Order: sequence, then structure tokens, then C-alpha cells
Amino acid sequence: MSLNLDELKKDHRTSYLASILERLARQEAEVREMLAGDDSLHEMAAAELKSLQEEKEGVSKQIEDILAKDKEEEEFPNEIVLEVRAGAGGDEASLFAWELAHMYEKFAEAKGWDWKTNYESKSDLAGYKEASFEIKGKDVYKMMRAETGVHRVQRVPATEKNGRVHTSTASVAVLPIKKKVNFEVNPSDIEMEYSRSGGKGGQNVNKVETAVRLIHKPTGIDVRSTNERSQLANREKAMNILLAKLQQLKEEEEAKKYAGVRKDQIGSGDRSEKIRTYNFSQDRITDHRIKKSWHNLPKIMEGDIGDIISALDAGVVGDEDED
Repeated sequence: MSLNLDELKKDHRTSYLASILERLARQEAEVREMLAGDDSLHEMAAAELKSLQEEKEGVSKQIEDILAKDKEEEEFPNEIVLEVRAGAGGDEASLFAWELAHMYEKFAEAKGWDWKTNYESKSDLAGYKEASFEIKGKDVYKMMRAETGVHRVQRVPATEKNGRVHTSTASVAVLPIKKKVNFEVNPSDIEMEYSRSGGKGGQNVNKVETAVRLIHKPTGIDVRSTNERSQLANREKAMNILLAKLQQLKEEEEAKKYAGVRKDQIGSGDRSEKIRTYNFSQDRITDHRIKKSWHNLPKIMEGDIGDIISALDAGVVGDEDED
């Protein structure tokens, strides 16, 4: 790996190591200059050069490890936005969307990840029409990236009087929040709307317009952030989410130029793709991408999805049960 000392000195994590490399390079030059002037010092100089080289290699290895970790975090960041949205099925779909969010929240809790609500729009039965959450923690995107897609539930709703099984859907989107984005957004392309936040927060929560909605006019993408205490904080959060969505859109467009599927994900990651069925009457959850099923749905819906996540990560393909 070729190391650029000027760039390394700008990074607080590598600036000290870069200064050591510069010092070692100067010492090496001095030894070689001394050797050129006196051949009798050859044996001593050779030992000194070997020692300097070994030290340089050690420092370079430390820098490479830092840069490799940085590269991995850029590819698999430790922060995501998870969105759930009710699909076909009315109130039952919104209740299922809430259950999915609850499942992921319990899983995040078990992993020690931070979970925070960005925005939620509830149905009459307290389900989610749509909701957005921020999750931070080690390997969160690496583990959660394959959850994007349509999740289908088959069960008898609590409101069903005749005992008929209904099929409803909810979509999930997982957006990585990256430290660097390789594009710029024209401020004139963004429309901002402000409104009063609802929910918890004390007496003043509805008196100030702290909730923010951003609309990217060229694409029609809109995002909301309502749960921060200030308009500025909500605007910053909404902008981060918007950039993540635009980055994802750009990557999807680039992926479509090629016939294959991205190597790092099972399926296309398209939120219109049906990825999983939750069949309550048969106590079975089936992931259609790897054709594998699990049982004990009550436990799974309480966040026990580690085996599913691991199987997806390993790309283990089994025999899919019939629905």
C-alpha cells in the first residue's frame, strides 16, 4: 500500500505515525549519506538501516490497519436508518409494520445498539403507517442490510370475526449512514417544511415548529425528522437521511447497468422484492431468498432473529416450505 504522508498528517488518527515515518526517513537518509562518505562504516550502517527498515514496516502496518478499518466502516457503517411502511392490508398491515419495528428494536437492544425514533405516523389502531428509526452500533449495517424488502404476514387478524386468514404486507428499508458521500446536493433542489412536533417532550412540544420535512425536488424523495428537540437538530438529521437515500438511489442506478446482483447482499435489496413470509397459523417464518424456514414465531417477533441474520449472512440455502 502506497502511503501519502501529506494526507496521513491531516488525519488525527494517523498524524503522529506519519511524523514518525518522516523522522525514520530522515534518519535513513543520514545513514546512507554517512555510508557514502566512509566505506569502513558499512557493517554498522547496514545494521542501522535494517533496524530503521523494521521500524518503518511496523509503523506502516499500524497505519494500514487504521486505514483498513476505516475502509470497512465506510463499506459497512455502524449507523443506519431503518424505515418500516405498511403495505397492502389496511389496519392489519399497519399493525404488522409496528410488530416488525418492535422485533428489530428488541434485537437492537440485545446487541447493545442505540435505537432512536426519527419519525412515526400511526394508524387508528396504533400500528405504523410509516416510521423511521436511527440505529447505531458495531456491525449494524453488516447485519441488517439484508432486511430490505417486502415482509408478508399470513394470520387471522384480531378484528376478523369469521376466522379467515388474511395476507398483509409491510416494507422495510435499511439505509447506511456513511461518513463520506461522493456527490453534492444543490441547495436549490431541496424544499424545507417546518411543523410542530407531536408526542412526548413536555408542555412546549407543540408550541414551536421543530419538526422538519425535506423534499428533494428532482427525485421527489421526502424525509422527516420530528423527535429531536430543536429545529436545527431535526434538519441535520433529516439531511443525513436524505443523503443516505440519494446515495442508495445512485448505487441502485449504477447496479442496474450490470446484469449481476451485488456481491455483498442476498437478493437485489429492492424494497419491492418479497423476501420473507410470517405464517402465524403454521408458526413458521420463511425467507424466500435462501429458501429456509424457522419456527417459534412469538419468540422471533420478540427479537430472536440472530439465527435468521446469520443464515442470510452465510448465504445458506435450504428447501423452502410451501405457503
